[in-house]
Amino acid sequence: MKQAVFLGAATALITPMHADGSVNLPEMKRLVEWQIGQGIHALVACGTTGECATLSREEHLRVLACVVEQAAGRVPVIAGSGSNDTAFSVITSKEAAAIGADALMSVTPYYNKTTQEGLVRHFTTIAEAAGLPLIVYNVPSRTGMDISLDTCRTLAKHPLIAGIKEASGDMGKAIRIMEACGEDLPVYSGNDDIAAPILAMGGKGVVSVISNLLPGPMADLCRQGLKQDAAGCREMQLWLLGLMDALFAQVNPIPVKAAMNLAGWKAGPCRLPLVGPSEAVAQRLKEEMTRLGIPLAEPGGDA
Repeated sequence: MKQAVFLGAATALITPMHADGSVNLPEMKRLVEWQIGQGIHALVACGTTGECATLSREEHLRVLACVVEQAAGRVPVIAGSGSNDTAFSVITSKEAAAIGADALMSVTPYYNKTTQEGLVRHFTTIAEAAGLPLIVYNVPSRTGMDISLDTCRTLAKHPLIAGIKEASGDMGKAIRIMEACGEDLPVYSGNDDIAAPILAMGGKGVVSVISNLLPGPMADLCRQGLKQDAAGCREMQLWLLGLMDALFAQVNPIPVKAAMNLAGWKAGPCRLPLVGPSEAVAQRLKEEMTRLGIPLAEPGGDA
């Protein structure tokens, strides 16, 4: 049985940016400190929500170093180090290990894709090169590549493959992974809106977008789910569901950065090709945030 990298809620951190699109490290430090103070269980830096696809290698390292330094060992820091180029992922993963990341999260290769055998070799090569636990990230809607159940069984046997972020949205798939792999491949929900049912079936937590805004409530949801308080976990899931849906009304992280700006954080803009939210989505965010009692402020930018 493997030791889980974390149990509970891990925030897939946004990368705050100045109005000119440059990375805002002081705001990142402030966000990390607030997240830990609110009781979050782990932090994921430079993932999808952190706009990893448009961060330069230098920016990627500076953001990760900022998060590791500010967290100071209080919660695990998981470094997004995925790429469709195994050799490049090895480089960034080794750098993450040198910086002090506790674990890696690596997405399935996109565009060039691969075979299931290629997936196994891709993930194990990265983990072995860095010497860190690696959580594989299955998000076929973005990559066009799905990790099969047989591949999950194979990956579960490797000592450094520490879990799977299952973001296909397919509850049946998640349940089958848990049944097939048990404690050898901890399952984390990659979708906020099904965190409670995955926890109820034996999942270990969630890699969350909404916890950028509400780390405390998402940590509470997971605590209740992990102790099998089904009623409490369900109540939290239903209470948060409207905002969860609004945060995915357009492609992530467009809505969550807009919501963070609305809440007074200096989240700044997304980088192209991502743009700001539509007026309808912005209004929906305001309504859901008001319903949940999140105070609204003027958009942050560099203000």
